[in-house]
Amino acid sequence: KRKKKEKIRGCKKKKILEKNLYKINVRVIFIKTLSFLFIKNRREVIAMLKEKLMEDLKAAMKEKDDLKKDTVQMIRAAILQIEKDSGVQVDDNKIIEIIAKESKKRKDAAADFEKSGRQDLIDRNNKELEIINSYLPEQLSKEDIEKIVKEIISNIGATSIKDMGNVMKEAKAKMGASADGKTINEVVRALLA
Repeated sequence: KRKKKEKIRGCKKKKILEKNLYKINVRVIFIKTLSFLFIKNRREVIAMLKEKLMEDLKAAMKEKDDLKKDTVQMIRAAILQIEKDSGVQVDDNKIIEIIAKESKKRKDAAADFEKSGRQDLIDRNNKELEIINSYLPEQLSKEDIEKIVKEIISNIGATSIKDMGNVMKEAKAKMGASADGKTINEVVRALLA
């Protein structure tokens, strides 16, 4: 009788343990699935522009378009460098900032190339700039920038050139990469002078 009771208890314990293990396994699988979906969705959000750059790089290699390939590789290298330095994957907003900086570099270099009179360098720089700008949001016209800056000036209550820093900060935050910093500066200066 004693052995029978111990066997029954052992079976009951075993069944309870199996049930509990099953419940734990179901929970673990559920949590793993949720975390996988979350990470996958997060990666998709983070990597939209990255993926486009990768696709364009592959297409440029297939088409043997060296200029586009080099330009896209340069953008990707800048992104990877920032990720390596910060230790964090960058999102689309940060990628747009990086691309805007690369665009600014090309615009600044254009003046130097024109001084040197090297038409080959001027043409290459212009083509690179065109490729880089294709990844940026549509650029605002000077008239649109003026409207936004006027609105910011009235909201802040700026009256003189002393308020330029505050106006610039607001304008850059509002317009982001859709306007060049140099153009914003010129418009702000003209309106506050």
